[in-house]
Amino acid sequence: MIKPDLSLPLPETIDGTVHFAGVGGSGMSGIAKLFLDAGHRVTGSDRSESRAIEALRAAGAGIRIGHDAANVGADVGALVYTGALWPDNPEYLEAVRRGIPALHRSQALAWLTRGARALVAVAGAHGKTTSAGMIVTALVEAGRNPSFVNGGVIRSLGTAAALGDPDLWVIEADESDGSFLLYDAAIALVTNVDPDHLDHYGSRQAFDAAFVDFAAKASDRVVVSADDPGAARVRAALGAAEDGSGPRVATFGESTDADVRVAGIRTDGPVSAVLHDPDLPGSPLPLRLRVPGRHNAINAAGAYAVLRALEVGHDEAVAGLEAFEGTERRFELHETVGGVRVYDDYAHHPTEVAAALAQARSVLPDGARLIAVHQPHLYSRTRLMAGEFAEAYERLADHTVVLDVFGAREDPEPGVTGALVADRFADPSRVDYLPDWQQAADRVAQLARPGDLVMTLSCGDVYRIIPQLVASIRAAAR
Repeated sequence: MIKPDLSLPLPETIDGTVHFAGVGGSGMSGIAKLFLDAGHRVTGSDRSESRAIEALRAAGAGIRIGHDAANVGADVGALVYTGALWPDNPEYLEAVRRGIPALHRSQALAWLTRGARALVAVAGAHGKTTSAGMIVTALVEAGRNPSFVNGGVIRSLGTAAALGDPDLWVIEADESDGSFLLYDAAIALVTNVDPDHLDHYGSRQAFDAAFVDFAAKASDRVVVSADDPGAARVRAALGAAEDGSGPRVATFGESTDADVRVAGIRTDGPVSAVLHDPDLPGSPLPLRLRVPGRHNAINAAGAYAVLRALEVGHDEAVAGLEAFEGTERRFELHETVGGVRVYDDYAHHPTEVAAALAQARSVLPDGARLIAVHQPHLYSRTRLMAGEFAEAYERLADHTVVLDVFGAREDPEPGVTGALVADRFADPSRVDYLPDWQQAADRVAQLARPGDLVMTLSCGDVYRIIPQLVASIRAAAR
């Protein structure tokens, strides 16, 4: 992967076309859309077609498939790249050769948000996309017009990014490479600090320290989990450094000492709970969500605390949270075939996998089974967390089919395959390691029966197996 120099100053202006190398990813496509909305001419490239690329073309972007130096036209004034690219990418090298500013995607987003009076940056190992989507939806419902860029399409809005009020921004801040430290946030939301991306940080302590720095930079407010142990370490560090000049800290969660406390969570129907707001002592607010999973009630508490910091009224905030319909690739139903529902989810860390599987079980009919299709993401994460993945799948899924590793930005590691996860199951009869996708689809079809739920899980390209799953299940049902 290209190691960005995040210390480089941002350009004062960007003249000419903005070219996006690797434009098809959720974050990159959203930022490209913002540049289009801001009046820039946008071009881009990626290795394959996608729905995001189709949407950008429809909005006026010129996008080619395949990376080639010739894609960087004579009128390009800046190149934006994703960290998933390798340093020998011909478009990146062409920009460097010609002296064209080459910006990591986080630098491009920082450039767009510069000077905003109210920038909400949402960070955390899990829950960022949902929490940011909740905040954006509620702001729109309250009559605000936020600018935003999210890690997934917000279903009710049909987009992951839009340019609205230049002084009111909501962004998903990526901690994976430290780039979330670029943003000048007024309000920082920390959903949790569950160690991840140790290939970049090297240790849990370094990972924690980055979140401390992120939170401490907020000019007005830090909203942080009261339940998560990693977040507790961040709160302790902020408290130890407090001299009266730092941001105010508000907590959320199920903990009895949380400032915004969520209680009475029920998942036996639409998720319901009550919110306790310190401004309304003795008057809990009923909450009923459209998205399943108890973790989403907790995400809603964090989003509510941010909305209150933005001076959205109590009732307006709750109504906005209740209007949130979810985001794409988060417990997304693709098709029902032969009585079997096929879902996709972005979960790629053991904690996320456990939450996604628990969410699926909450809507599973009595006697039905949950069949998971796991695509490990990153060689380093698979090597470090194979046992934790196996534990989550064995505890919460009835059967798991494991594919091979989606390496993304990493080179293959000898001996690191999906077999590492499958081999850690205590009961080998409940798992299959099948790197061949057609064999995997056929095995799922052999297992599935009417009423069951099949779920693919990964932030790689596992969603591409869904047509094969559907075809195999349909053929087996005949």
